[in-house]
Amino acid sequence: MPDTTPDVQVGALAINVTVPDDLRWTDERRGEVFQLQTITVRLLPDGHLAAKAYGRPVAGGRGGYVSFRVPDRPELAALIEAGATAASRRWAEHRGLE
Repeated sequence: MPDTTPDVQVGALAINVTVPDDLRWTDERRGEVFQLQTITVRLLPDGHLAAKAYGRPVAGGRGGYVSFRVPDRPELAALIEAGATAASRRWAEHRGLE
């Protein structure tokens, strides 16, 4: 049977992974200290992953939506890869639109 699936172009595949309390870190931007709490992971067209971290100002308040580089730490790399793997399983098992 011929494949009748239309060509579908997917622009972005991204997930958000919550950073467990014991792996969170702080970074500074424009004189404000942020605690990084989530990582946005994107699947690139070549199959590799890209990641940026986001968080909240330690002093409180809303703060801006500013991305931070994810430190080169094995436990963070493992978290990113585990998140991508879990997301791929969930996507593969989707049940369609309700």
